[in-house]
Amino acid sequence: MTPFCSFLSAAAAGDDDIFPRLVVPVRMKLELSRVINGRSRLGVLKGIGRTGQHSLEVPGCLLYTHLGTVPHLTQDTLHTVSNLPSVTQVTLSNIAEHHEVLEHFKDGFRKFAGLHDTVLYCSLHDPAAPCPTGYTTNKTVSVWGSPGRIELTVAKFMALQKTVQPDWYQSMADGETWQNNTSRKRVQKSVNRTLAHLDECLLVHQNSQELEGVEVFGVVEGGDILEERVRSARETAKRPVAGFCLDGLQTGSMDQDLRNQLTAAVTKELPEDKPRLLQGVGHPDEVLACVEAGVDLFEGFFPFQVTERGCALCFNFDISPDPERAGRAPRAVLELNKEDDAARDTEPNGELDLDQTQTMYFEINLKDKRHQDDFRPLVEGCGCYCCMNHQRAYLHHLLVTNELLAGVLLMIHNTAHYLSFFGAVREALAKDRLDLLKRRVLGKRGGMDTSAKEPRD
Repeated sequence: MTPFCSFLSAAAAGDDDIFPRLVVPVRMKLELSRVINGRSRLGVLKGIGRTGQHSLEVPGCLLYTHLGTVPHLTQDTLHTVSNLPSVTQVTLSNIAEHHEVLEHFKDGFRKFAGLHDTVLYCSLHDPAAPCPTGYTTNKTVSVWGSPGRIELTVAKFMALQKTVQPDWYQSMADGETWQNNTSRKRVQKSVNRTLAHLDECLLVHQNSQELEGVEVFGVVEGGDILEERVRSARETAKRPVAGFCLDGLQTGSMDQDLRNQLTAAVTKELPEDKPRLLQGVGHPDEVLACVEAGVDLFEGFFPFQVTERGCALCFNFDISPDPERAGRAPRAVLELNKEDDAARDTEPNGELDLDQTQTMYFEINLKDKRHQDDFRPLVEGCGCYCCMNHQRAYLHHLLVTNELLAGVLLMIHNTAHYLSFFGAVREALAKDRLDLLKRRVLGKRGGMDTSAKEPRD
């Protein structure tokens, strides 16, 4: 066996003497101001970006993009939205096919895409796109872009990171164990592969001048098996990573109570001063539950999914005595929820919903004929460009006539509304009003009884 293979085998087996040999400096640090009930965390992620000048409030979300661009929006249009996240997410599933172009360009993806004052985070898969399973091997993972499947070895994965030049990236991982019928043996193999991939990525990283100052996030796997989730978390935490990606817990993979149990068990094993990023979860009710379980960061893809359905986010998250605050008009939203409730075919909290095209309780379907003579804004009091200048009737007209402007206006509103929701989450934690926020967001569904599966031991 070669020395390199011996190194990886020992690392995967959990040999603690191996890890001092992996020297990857970590600048990023999470400074917590409050921890509620031992889990919900409020704070600021500092020292992010290659120069360490950026920060990000948590709980928070990243800015979702497709190839560096927020869908439907130009950079100028995007910046009409206030309080944008300081971290922009790009995915290798979109970038991998452009590797040769970026290599020839030489100056990294940020400059290539015209991004400027932002931190670049590179994940493996696009959270808003389906990812077929069954193509992972001991040596490779596959990503899916417009030309189809692209197979990545660790060497190719790391070559892409050197070309993209992100500020931080998710390590390569075997994340194909989220299906309910995944065997214990397959889940164990997923955890072992992911740890081996991480060790190999870290070894390449520490010897790469191009990645100096770049942070690595380790990936926690384990399917629905509690023992494997805990093992994955403990072993990943031993590595010199800046933070953690919690994978395989995405919407549709398991019911909410099971996700909460597994997430709480995982976060208990992770260091307090490093952030936890949950992949594939964006519904407001699920976000709140995961914040209570100890999650810090979320991918910001949900507004895009809502926009693609021709819908507008319209849910109440007001916890202040002033109902006229921009984007938080409880009376208008509550009235809207009453009138739309009977017309919506909604999955209750806790039930699996693999169909991401279904209208949810948190949104209104503007294609519905009931809105053709409705001259109110999407949300009374919302300060976004769409609500300040247009009515539901106009959005309905744009959608039924297939005008491109519909997507632009909806994406502006949905992004602004979603970011304001995260602001409300942080405010609720600061003021001990998280229970009130949950009642506002969930409405009458807040007390719904859901049947939950237990994690497998």
